[in-house]
Amino acid sequence: MKKIIATLMIMLCVVGGAIAQDELSFERKQAIDSLALEKVRDLSKYIKIVGSKDTPFSEANRVIDRAEELFMSDAEIGVSSIHSNQITFYRVRKYFEHLMRLNYDRVEIEWYNIEYVSDLQRQPDGTYVGVITIFQTFRGYDAEGNLVYKDTTKKDITVYVRRKETQIGGRTIGFWDVLLGDMRVKETTDR
Repeated sequence: MKKIIATLMIMLCVVGGAIAQDELSFERKQAIDSLALEKVRDLSKYIKIVGSKDTPFSEANRVIDRAEELFMSDAEIGVSSIHSNQITFYRVRKYFEHLMRLNYDRVEIEWYNIEYVSDLQRQPDGTYVGVITIFQTFRGYDAEGNLVYKDTTKKDITVYVRRKETQIGGRTIGFWDVLLGDMRVKETTDR
């Protein structure tokens, strides 16, 4: 009987330790928030590079590959215009390909006010989900350098944080992985 009780106590400690590892401490949450914001800033850089007409095709494709690594496999990015109320959604690679084909001689894309609008919330499957809001200013110019189109869009980017494991030197190491989800258009103005 003592052996059964000792085994049950060890199992409770192991299970309790595993559950504790799935909870986010304040310090761990801050590190994850920082990583999520860094991934959003990387995405901003990638959009700027691919949107630039000066970027060689091979470099743009390399950057698109890197951008895809930031996202969940089924993520979509919403695109809007001040000329229409319709929002078009593209898978990540299609979004970047669309961005490369825009009919402007020069494109400027800037992101600002990048911040969390919702704290990470634990889901029943153990995943944490949050939302980062960004503002994007888009400008398109013609061959003479005249501004042809400008808009400012508020977008919400869903952030997913999941516990994963990897093998390093024969040992299993657990870590938190951050991936971006859908990017939804909240508002588009001509400002």
